[in-house]
Amino acid sequence: MFTGIVQGTAEIVRVVDKENFRTHALRLPAELLPGLTVGASVAHNGCCLTVTAIDGDVVSFDLMHETLRLTNLGQLAEGDRVNVERAARFGDDIGGHAMSGHIVSTGEVVKVVDTPNNRTMWFRLPAQLMKYVLAKGYIGVDGCSLTIGEVEGDRFCVHLIPETLSRTLMGVRKPGDFVNIEIDPHTQAIVDTVERVLAERGA
Repeated sequence: MFTGIVQGTAEIVRVVDKENFRTHALRLPAELLPGLTVGASVAHNGCCLTVTAIDGDVVSFDLMHETLRLTNLGQLAEGDRVNVERAARFGDDIGGHAMSGHIVSTGEVVKVVDTPNNRTMWFRLPAQLMKYVLAKGYIGVDGCSLTIGEVEGDRFCVHLIPETLSRTLMGVRKPGDFVNIEIDPHTQAIVDTVERVLAERGA
């Protein structure tokens, strides 16, 4: 489980591609290394990946075909950076909302509006996911736990503070970029349950 409070960014220092498979290595910030072991979970742009090797501050992870298909991680190259968060431990503060690290889709950045000390970002999602996107609800964007601002058709926006912009990749995202999306599981469960009950009554 993750909290959606991104702990920093890390540079990709090595990428090895095979058929429908990729291994990449990150240079993790020193503060994220203590206690890290092979088999531990680390979120990359919100996607939960398992540590496969550790060499000093360079940590390797494997990405299978489904991960490459559903997320933006397959588009990355050496020198790019990702948002990172280590798995939450019992007793940690949940400063955002509980997140699983299971990405359902990517969303496209379609508009960025900068004002003093604020940034509003608009994203476009596949239409079938918009039923789970509700104003003032939670959503995971590249691993950041965010509150949904407005919803219009197949688009939604979030409002970002300077701390989020400086700590994460949200400060450099621009129109045309694709971000990883995790739907709030509680919202999804409620919407799916209501739909199922209504369908059964209709039948």
